[in-house]
Amino acid sequence: MNAMLPAIDTTQSTKPPIEAAKEAHISARNIAVDYRVNGRRQRVLQGIDLAIPKASFVSFIGPSGCGKSTLLKVLAGLVAPNEGEVMVAGLSPREAARRRMIGLVFQDATLLPWKSALENAAFLLQTADKSVTRKQAAERAGHMLRMVGLADAEEKRPSQLSGGMRQRVAIARALALDPEVLLMDEPFGALDAITREETSRSLLDIWQRTGKTVVLVTHSIDEAVFLSREVHVMGTRPGRIIETLPIAVSEPRTQESFAEPAFTAAQAHLRGLLIQGHRAKGAG
Repeated sequence: MNAMLPAIDTTQSTKPPIEAAKEAHISARNIAVDYRVNGRRQRVLQGIDLAIPKASFVSFIGPSGCGKSTLLKVLAGLVAPNEGEVMVAGLSPREAARRRMIGLVFQDATLLPWKSALENAAFLLQTADKSVTRKQAAERAGHMLRMVGLADAEEKRPSQLSGGMRQRVAIARALALDPEVLLMDEPFGALDAITREETSRSLLDIWQRTGKTVVLVTHSIDEAVFLSREVHVMGTRPGRIIETLPIAVSEPRTQESFAEPAFTAAQAHLRGLLIQGHRAKGAG
């Protein structure tokens, strides 16, 4: 008999999820990563220390080439660090991923063109757990599509969806696994400004309803400030965290949040750090 899928709690919380649990859900100690470039070893990450609370939303920003994506791959178990240790919910990232505790969303939605939105959203769950029936996977995927606002698009193929809709299918696909941690690498980078803003709001709503731990890599300062409760700023040569900034914008986050003094102050501070980083990179 097939195992029943556990229900996903989507009850709206009355306070930000970060206040619900303070323990570190993702921890990293002295992480270093080396790559081989033209036959020579090059250090791309150095001395990364992290303690990301359960149910928090954090972002990483920094100059291109500073190692943000590499760090996300380390947290996902896709890249093994040369030094240091990473733990996700008390497990190694690879073990956490094996137990379907980590969901991944990349810039390219990578949907299967011959499958519908519902079939794409159900695909990873069906592949990862053979005890899950096609019907169960479809029910879970349908629930996730409704959560991301695509209830009317279940039968559409990727070619019939806009870029923002395809990315929301990718988010639904990751959420169908019911992971504890959602790792996102520039998921809105290819979208136009308005679609990016709408999809960001959808992600914020999902986080508030599910209490997942979300880690976002982005180049957008506004996106990082609007979505995050903490922003890690990375420097380069080698990649490292140069500052961690708590975001004190009031809850809930709305369009009016962009005009708050706390928002504009955080925005200006982060922009200053990135300008300094670019200048240092150019001088190197």
